[in-house]
Amino acid sequence: MHIALGYELFYDLPQPTPMLLTLNVHDSRAADILVPDLMTTTPVVPLTTYRDSFGNICTRLVAPAGRVRIAGAGTVNDTGLPDTLPQNAWQHEVQDLPDDVLMYLMGSRYCETDELTSAAWSLFGHTPLGLPRVQAVCDFVHNHIKFDYGAARPTRTALHAYQERIGVCRDYAHLALTFCRALNIPARYCTGYLSDINLPYTPVPMDFAGWFEAYLGGAWHMFDPRNNAPRWGRVLIGRGRDATDVAISTTFGPNTLAGFTVWTHEAGTF
Repeated sequence: MHIALGYELFYDLPQPTPMLLTLNVHDSRAADILVPDLMTTTPVVPLTTYRDSFGNICTRLVAPAGRVRIAGAGTVNDTGLPDTLPQNAWQHEVQDLPDDVLMYLMGSRYCETDELTSAAWSLFGHTPLGLPRVQAVCDFVHNHIKFDYGAARPTRTALHAYQERIGVCRDYAHLALTFCRALNIPARYCTGYLSDINLPYTPVPMDFAGWFEAYLGGAWHMFDPRNNAPRWGRVLIGRGRDATDVAISTTFGPNTLAGFTVWTHEAGTF
């Protein structure tokens, strides 16, 4: 299967403004890229790229005053198979975890492990270790939070999502991964494209999606508490401790997001 994907963002800026963008397909899918999702701007400005400490591809620019268009489009090859879960993946003892995984047990900007540890052990302490425990977390979060795109806000944390019981995909991911960390299961936030391939048509505009990965059985495995069912055509953009580390754009000055379009769909063969 070939998947076409892309984005188009419009910003209104009252003054020249530095911007940091995380929008490229992640390097872990480099071998699958058929058409690179090169970023362009209108008006044209110099772009520089680097890899952050999590391995995400980031782009820096200084946008001029006025309306600025930022866009990219590409095509990736995909297995055409739905998401799979790691059967029989065990849970590591903390002392056995690799050094570079330990940070994903800690609290972070949107993930208050200290505030939710008691609730996590009360809700899930009786569940079997490993995959069954992470799935129990996903099942709970999927049913606990009501999805409401109109209720999205950038300041909602995992604790807020738990208390308010409303949110969008990033809130589901933040709450689930916070519970996992509180249960001594390393977990990290992911963002990327998630298509509607093989699903009934919906007129709702597409957005970037948030999910998380848990470290089980010596490897990272994907979990999606928002949908809580296998999906097709998932394409990773970035990973980090939480959404702070993989924000699609960070703008260092006043701005208005005047337009936002994301797309991903099955493409013809090459």
